[in-house]
Amino acid sequence: MARKGNKTGEWARRHINDPYVKKATSQGYRSRAVFKFKEIDDQDNLVRPGMVVVDLGSAPGGWSQYIARKFGDKVTVIAIDLLDMEPIEHVHFIKGDFQDEAVLEAVDKLLNGRKIDLVISDMAPNITGVRSVDEAQYEGLLDSVLYFCECRLKQNSHLLVKLFEGSAAHYYRREVKSRYKSGVVRKPGASRSKSREYYFLAKNRTP
Repeated sequence: MARKGNKTGEWARRHINDPYVKKATSQGYRSRAVFKFKEIDDQDNLVRPGMVVVDLGSAPGGWSQYIARKFGDKVTVIAIDLLDMEPIEHVHFIKGDFQDEAVLEAVDKLLNGRKIDLVISDMAPNITGVRSVDEAQYEGLLDSVLYFCECRLKQNSHLLVKLFEGSAAHYYRREVKSRYKSGVVRKPGASRSKSREYYFLAKNRTP
């Protein structure tokens, strides 16, 4: 059996040699995940001037950083995370749980009566290693994201979330069918081939 230390060292070597890590470092981005979002944005033309975008689980801030760098103050970006996040110009950061009343009040204050055009989420639950527990936690997280969108996402707008193959993903995609006109799967090149993750874009929220 491989030792944990050996696995950690192997991960570190893969990470250091990862072309997307090198590319992110050379371009001044905070994480390799920025290239996942960039590919999806290029393919689906997600972000456009004048939009309000909410980035759930934003830290360290790569997705928000990409949008702010591309559009500046032409797009309103609200980033939310339980973890600290270094400031990004043209990004409004709120530290806290997006389900908490105080955080929702802060979001509504920034919105000032507007509705959200796009919600993006690269969140994942804390893994326990017990599949049934992890699936239940993730299902709860996805439910919370859907509810957030029900209250604040405008009609005909979109939701992009990270999913992992399993029952929680099947549950989410089933729920999306009753709330959005269509949905598409995206597996960007920056997602490691062995990873169970993929992204699901729910398009055109219905009334």
